[in-house]
Amino acid sequence: MEEILRRGLAELGLEAPDGAVAAMCAYGALLLEKNEITNLTAIRDPEGVARLHFLDCAALLKAVDFTGRRVLDVGSGAGFPGVPLGLLCPTMELTMVDSVGKKMDFVREACAAVGVTAECRWGRIEEMPELRESFDIAVSRAVAELDVLAELCLPQVKPGGLFVAMKGPDCGDEVDCSDFAIRTMGGRVREIVRYTIPGTDVTHAAVIVEKKKPTPPQYPRRYAQMKKKPLRG
Repeated sequence: MEEILRRGLAELGLEAPDGAVAAMCAYGALLLEKNEITNLTAIRDPEGVARLHFLDCAALLKAVDFTGRRVLDVGSGAGFPGVPLGLLCPTMELTMVDSVGKKMDFVREACAAVGVTAECRWGRIEEMPELRESFDIAVSRAVAELDVLAELCLPQVKPGGLFVAMKGPDCGDEVDCSDFAIRTMGGRVREIVRYTIPGTDVTHAAVIVEKKKPTPPQYPRRYAQMKKKPLRG
């Protein structure tokens, strides 16, 4: 795993801080061990974890400057993209949220074991009003359709901040369908950055949304409402 990570980071043009690669390897090993008894990820081999989790998430650092920012990872799951971002950019102030308790328990314990500094919160982000418009950047990976993600994430971002959604390469139609929701939340799509994960032919996209103005106070709604009636013009 270590050699895959070092080569992949170099291919991305990223320089890892001292100890970051070793910490990623240790976190990956803990993830694979825990995954034997608790379903945390569908990826079950070291190379897959290195490439499809760590390097995939690391690519965001080429699209957005996270240095010194307060960052929220919504629907963090087993710790992605938050953990790789936190290890490779340790000046960020990281908060990770997930609604599945066993996943947040693992992330909290594994972060403590490998030296990731992060606040790990179990619950639904739309039920945490104390976090509203308090982050410079919100990120999310493989959680929901973009119109729902926008309603979950943009209310937590300060005006002037960014929301970054990790999506597949052919996300243009999804982005178009989400325009009304994004604008309703006070955002505007700035750009879509596509990238290929090193050592693979897998291409992903980072949809980067600027928060232009405050989110109206009636949002976000409850998750069931978002899913049943997504905001579409």
